Amino acid sequence: MEEGMRPPVEVSVFLLSLLGPGVLFTMNKIPALQEPLPILGMGMFVLGSVLLLLILTVQHKTKVDPLFYVFAEFTLSCMVGLTNALEQDGFISGFMGFYLKMGEPHLGTAYAVMMSYWEVVHLILLLTIIHRMFAGKSFRSLGLLWAGSSIANQIVVIPGVVIGKYGSNIQPAFWSNVPFFLVPFWAASQLFSRPKEMPLVTADKIAAEQKKSLLSRPADLLLSLLLLGSVAFFVFRGFVVLDCPLDACFTYIYQYEPYLKDPAGFPRIMMLVYFFYAVPMVSVLLYGLNTPGCSWMLDWTVFFAGAMAQTQWCHIGASLHSSTPFTYRTPADKRWPVIALNVLLAIVPPLLALRCRANPAYFMKPVPKGQSNDDKKKN
Repeated sequence: MEEGMRPPVEVSVFLLSLLGPGVLFTMNKIPALQEPLPILGMGMFVLGSVLLLLILTVQHKTKVDPLFYVFAEFTLSCMVGLTNALEQDGFISGFMGFYLKMGEPHLGTAYAVMMSYWEVVHLILLLTIIHRMFAGKSFRSLGLLWAGSSIANQIVVIPGVVIGKYGSNIQPAFWSNVPFFLVPFWAASQLFSRPKEMPLVTADKIAAEQKKSLLSRPADLLLSLLLLGSVAFFVFRGFVVLDCPLDACFTYIYQYEPYLKDPAGFPRIMMLVYFFYAVPMVSVLLYGLNTPGCSWMLDWTVFFAGAMAQTQWCHIGASLHSSTPFTYRTPADKRWPVIALNVLLAIVPPLLALRCRANPAYFMKPVPKGQSNDDKKKN
């Protein structure tokens, strides 16, 4: 086929991702494919077949980034997730019934439904990344945003299933999550190790920005206070799920966020991930926000923004969703304060990432005088 007659690669990838719902619909009609091991086998077969089709799709390209195959395969997972969300909320039927019984029963929980809706965000990100990749444009930041979101997703779901009420009913299909857990780490390491494009700023401007105290940078002061508040809230909710006997913890879990006691296990794991991982991460970001020349802030703030947006979306949505037992839902009289706090936790990291991108001079290494703002260089 002539180059001009081929559809854009991202369109081809999207069309291939539709195989996911198609295979689910077919398997839902064939009893022989609805046993635990055949379900796992079909999953691996479909992933392998899609990889082969992807290779054929881009065989006319002279050079293909290995990350393309990662991003493209994950679009299949996105379409399966969206199919699950739509079926659990009653918009469609006939796709996921067998899979919930013999594959991954936890996908029927409110947390998993919200996680599945978030796959729409992942799908848009991935198709945009693939478009930019073949258009010769930078996709590094978008890739880090996706990697942060995907890693945060799996680091909560996999332990949550094992320690929650579904841990006694783990089917072989569950272990297909392992590559989806490991591969984003590899993709993130690839993206972090690649050179990033940064605007060149004159040495005078960098020096002027880096001489400013925190009090003369009101936006950074506000962000620092919000990050400190986030750390305090992470620590507090970590104590809450660890059954701290303090009256404040008891009151909070029963009167404000009873969802933290959900026997599905996901909120408990999420609070522990925040406690052991987000607290050190935010502490490092606070250091970078108040120490000139920390150019790594431009990457890690994007990665962390993706992680917090995904986890908080799932947490807020699941605590309100009709699939969550009524006793674990956020009480109506405390709903807005709890939602406001959780939304604030979700938006502070993206605001920090935007601040670092909008005016990166404070985080950059000094450059020789005479270079202009409009030039670009690779660091």
